[in-house]
Amino acid sequence: MAATGEALTPQGYIQHHLTNLSVGEGFWTWHIDSLLFSVGLGVLFLWLFRSVGKKATTGVPGKLQCFIEMIVEFVDSSVKETFHGRNPVIAPLALTIFIWVFMMNFMDMVPVDWIPSLAAAAGIPYMKVVPTTDLNITFSLAIGVFVLIIYYSIKVKGVSGFVKELTLQPFNHWAMIPVNLLLETVTLIAKPISLALRLFGNLYAGELIFILIALMYGANMALSALGVSLQLGWLIFHILVITLQAFIFMMLTIVYLSMAHEDH
Repeated sequence: MAATGEALTPQGYIQHHLTNLSVGEGFWTWHIDSLLFSVGLGVLFLWLFRSVGKKATTGVPGKLQCFIEMIVEFVDSSVKETFHGRNPVIAPLALTIFIWVFMMNFMDMVPVDWIPSLAAAAGIPYMKVVPTTDLNITFSLAIGVFVLIIYYSIKVKGVSGFVKELTLQPFNHWAMIPVNLLLETVTLIAKPISLALRLFGNLYAGELIFILIALMYGANMALSALGVSLQLGWLIFHILVITLQAFIFMMLTIVYLSMAHEDH
């Protein structure tokens, strides 16, 4: 249903659920719903882990403490196996990325009409609840990783070493500098683009499938029953997708930062 209470066509229903609550125009458009949910989930993550850390006991841990310790150990082992340098920032960064991206992805598990319907009842016309289906959010995360790649590349190798890496690889000859610079620049820029588009594409497609299945409800009893089965099946499968995408984003970040710490 639209915020005005008018029935939507199937095309209008899909468009309504894929539209962000926005203010501003052009480049300065702000997606309020994406910012609200991404920042809110980030604050929830920090509060939850901090509260568990403060109450942690050396005795028999509670279920929540045990679960968080398992996640921390899993991320820590992943960093030790993949990152070959020495940097105390990498493990906390990897944990933050994994949990934060997973929590944003997990919003896809909320039935597609619940929060938009509550927002419509409050007079809010649009409410998109999965931040990682917004290209602005995934690119923001990827650009943050890209800045760290550049920073640590220069910090470890120096400005001259970083420039040499861009101009003297893979062909170590002055005549091949333009070719090397082109190849290495494309490779460097492809890192944040691939991070952003992979996460966005998978979550956007998953959300779209949930919306298409939701269109089956209310058509007739047969389609409604089929929709329930499809919704349950896709929900179970999508749990794997959202976890895998968070893991891939984390692992690629670790790999890229490990490469930035390698001084050739």
